[in-house]
Amino acid sequence: MNASVRLSMSSLRAHKRRFAGTFLAVFLGVAFLAGTLVMGDTLRAGFDTMFGNATSGTDAVVRSAEAITTPGESQGVREPVDTELVRTVEQVPGVAAAVPDIQGAGQLIAADGKPIGGQGPPTLAGNWIDDPELNPYRLAEGRAPKKSGEVVVNRGTADRGDLKIGDTTILRTPDPVEVTIVGLATFGGEDGMAQVTFTGMTLSDAEKYLTAGPGEASSIQVRAGPGVGQQELVDRLTPVLPRGVEAITGQESTEENTDMISSQFLDIFTTFLLVFSGVALLVATFSIHNTFAIVVAQRTRENALLRALGASRRQVTASTLTEASVVAVTASAAGLAGGIGIAAGLQALFPAIGFPFPEGDLVVSALSMVLPLAVGIIVCLGSALLPAVRAGRTAPLAALRETAVDQSGASRVRAVIGGGLAALAVAVTLTGVLVSPSLWLAGAGAVTALAAFVVLGPVASTTAVRVIGVPLDRLRGVTGSLARRNALRSPRRTAATASALMIGVSVVCLFTVFGASLKATMDQTVSRSFAGDVAVSTPSFGAGGSGLSPRLAGAVQQLPEVDTAVGLGRGVAEVDGKGRALTVTNPLALERTFDLGKVRGSLSDLGTDGIAITEKEAEKQGLTTGDKARLTFTDGVKDTFTVRAVYGQSELAGDYVITRAAWAPHRTQDSDTLVAVSFKDGVSTGAGKAAVEKVAARYGDPDVQTRDEYAQSSAAGIDMMLTLVYALLALAVLIALLGIANTLTLAIHERTRELGLLRAVGQARSQLRAMVRWESVLVAAFGTAGGLVLGAFLGWVLVKASDGASDSAFAFAFAMPPLQLAVVALVGLAAGALAGLRPARRAARLDVLRAIATE
Repeated sequence: MNASVRLSMSSLRAHKRRFAGTFLAVFLGVAFLAGTLVMGDTLRAGFDTMFGNATSGTDAVVRSAEAITTPGESQGVREPVDTELVRTVEQVPGVAAAVPDIQGAGQLIAADGKPIGGQGPPTLAGNWIDDPELNPYRLAEGRAPKKSGEVVVNRGTADRGDLKIGDTTILRTPDPVEVTIVGLATFGGEDGMAQVTFTGMTLSDAEKYLTAGPGEASSIQVRAGPGVGQQELVDRLTPVLPRGVEAITGQESTEENTDMISSQFLDIFTTFLLVFSGVALLVATFSIHNTFAIVVAQRTRENALLRALGASRRQVTASTLTEASVVAVTASAAGLAGGIGIAAGLQALFPAIGFPFPEGDLVVSALSMVLPLAVGIIVCLGSALLPAVRAGRTAPLAALRETAVDQSGASRVRAVIGGGLAALAVAVTLTGVLVSPSLWLAGAGAVTALAAFVVLGPVASTTAVRVIGVPLDRLRGVTGSLARRNALRSPRRTAATASALMIGVSVVCLFTVFGASLKATMDQTVSRSFAGDVAVSTPSFGAGGSGLSPRLAGAVQQLPEVDTAVGLGRGVAEVDGKGRALTVTNPLALERTFDLGKVRGSLSDLGTDGIAITEKEAEKQGLTTGDKARLTFTDGVKDTFTVRAVYGQSELAGDYVITRAAWAPHRTQDSDTLVAVSFKDGVSTGAGKAAVEKVAARYGDPDVQTRDEYAQSSAAGIDMMLTLVYALLALAVLIALLGIANTLTLAIHERTRELGLLRAVGQARSQLRAMVRWESVLVAAFGTAGGLVLGAFLGWVLVKASDGASDSAFAFAFAMPPLQLAVVALVGLAAGALAGLRPARRAARLDVLRAIATE
């Protein structure tokens, strides 16, 4: 074993460049993985500290015991508590202070007239709490609000909106309220809680604009007196609280808020990055395997001589694995340092792009270091295992052979196994997509399809390179023909090199197709369901935005150009024990402005005790017209509603519809999510839109869009997602390019004598460079073509499986974007040409006589 180690060390010292690409591939993959884990740990610790500091003075929170949670939402909606309960709480022994806490939606308008926030994180408003220990926000500048119209905003929001103390602006609640900023606040020592915006009002203003009426609060914040612990305080409060109201410790409240941030953002964000780390490491696996396979092939005669001199198979295998271990350990260790550097860079970068990364030192846990190190070593050793075993099987007589011929392209066994895997992949995928919709089955089929592509790679590469390289013979003559023959020389090597790029391209293609399908779904939904001429909406997604004033639809309806204006509000209730989102609207106007499909029953007489539901929900709940449904609202009231209509399409209209009169007794902060407007005959879209915009300006100036504009804005977040995806996948593509360049560099070393002979018989340096570059382009073209086919297939699988397994009202549409996919193909080819530049220059610099004399 000592001899094997010495041999490995001397080989590494003599051939450092051979493993440079492998080192870099492992380094990048481990660095990205370690950086993601460190960043996640740091963010969690930062938010824990921030929430802990902000709520350190709150010892107990009194709130409604039950929450109604609708599908797809992690946070439920709770019934308000009576502010009269504050007096009861204050009389409990051990209570030092108790204050009502009102929270609602409120979106500030910046100095330039545009809304602040609304693109994901919540835009909050509430009452300013004068007790500094019970208020999570600390007054940093100015003073607290004292009279109606005065507000305090968090400093980060003021900076983003270019607002300062003394400025007057509009707060959408959703009705526009003119406010004057009298103070700036911080949260837990930061300018704000990430991108969340907060506006603090007087208690009377908060009751007026954020609740259904005076005397209601979201919760009651309680501070304990000296010597009273949090749990002891909760135990004292519980007996005096009315039924349906609970008390939890301040620590539990802080943990809930931290868990909310984790579940809604941090977990999703870090999982998203970990997926791309996995893709990068998978791509690196192919590159590493290819490097060691080539190195082992180049050392066939050397290994055979060692065997002839008495070295055992185990010693030769151990020698190769020792080399891999040294590369794995050094590259992974360097990757850990690089990961910490990435996390530190993101900590500095996030504030610059508007996301306040919590201050504090980086949190480097043992898991964040051990896991990437282990993964890097396992990936590297696992990739080198088969080449190492192959090296150990080298026969002593191989020392007498000049070359070894790669017959993998004509392997019948490989073709049969690959064909069987492909058939299994299609069968499993179609079952998970069409027969029994299941994301798990579809995912298993997708993984099997990837395995089939890898197994069939050497078989397919022979045919693919011949076909793809046909134009080269005509365009580049002998140079092109030689490039094609070189790519065909080793089908296994060509396939392994192209597979790394294929995976990167397939994931890019997958998200491109899925993003285009989401856009097509939104466009189809609007075209099919929305029969109006313009839509009034607020540009927001996630929890942000404040919605539209419920009075806006009525004001627009008064315009002479308008035939119908209908607002769609949102409510929440339990329907027969299950949390469901309700659409609150005028059913008759809804039917005139939206295509609801076939309607059974009547939407005209829902009244205050009727409900309309979709056919899909009716079948799921076992209901039909005339049946009774038990609704439990967030205020705790239980009412029996009669199903008076069942309609076919939901999508924009939602699955459950009730009237505003039915919702009014149970509402809190009332708002609409959309106002759809239809014009009278003869009114042009331009004239009607201009008239609606004038009215909308009085209600916070929300966007007024045509149907096409509304469809495009609804899908605006998809382009943002794709931009992030492409940026992250650039790492995987970079590793794939390193693999191509490394393979070509090693192949040039392998073909040194051959290249010298070509130069000796008259091939010019420029022709030699072109030959190597075109060989790189052919390999990249094969990988890109395979990636496009696999990615398009996986995109179709994801769209269809999501459609079948989703409870959403939206019907997914599959779309193939030809322009974007053409760009992906061109980028893949350009990447191949780029990867071949350095090997081509190295080949052209070879000394002809020394190359010919090379053994």
